[in-house]
This record gives sequence, structure tokens and C-alpha cells, in this order.
Amino acid sequence: MVLLSLIAVLMYILVPMPCLFFGGGSTDFISSRDAGDWENAAKFLTGFSAVGSIAIPAILHHAGLIKAGAMYIEFASFFVLLCTVLIFNQVGRDDRW
Repeated sequence: MVLLSLIAVLMYILVPMPCLFFGGGSTDFISSRDAGDWENAAKFLTGFSAVGSIAIPAILHHAGLIKAGAMYIEFASFFVLLCTVLIFNQVGRDDRW
């Protein structure tokens, strides 16, 4: 259980790092089609981290190392993280703030 928590924390730390390093901290490059090589690398690494955040608990549950409840808690925490990022992105694009 401790291993799952450490892996989940590591994946949640890794998700925003490509945007910070390669995208200059802005999320505008994610929706652009004419991004450069570094921006494409950031898109790939962000997607890899996001998929890993879901796949690692599923694989550990399939291997019998964690119970279904722990897997569902990890999925719920990923959903909360996803909603937080989407709301932050929407507020950041809003000119009224």
C-alpha cells in the first residue's frame, strides 16, 4: 500500500513538469497544432504521466498487489486532480479575473 502511495505521488508530481520545463509554464501550446519539437515532447510526456497515473493502480490490482478499494481511491484522486487542472486552465483563460 505504501508503494502505491509513493508511485501515485510521483506520477502526480510528474504530470505538470513537462509543461513547466518545455512549455514555459503555459498550457497554450497543448492546443496548438504548430508546436515545435520541445512542445511535442512536453505533450507526449504529459500524456505518458497521465496514463501512468491510471495504469499503475490498474496493473497493481490486476497483479493482486492491491485491493479494488485502493484502486478506486486512486482513480478518484486522479479525477479530482483532472477537475482541478481543468478549472485552473479555464480560470486562467478567463479575462475577467
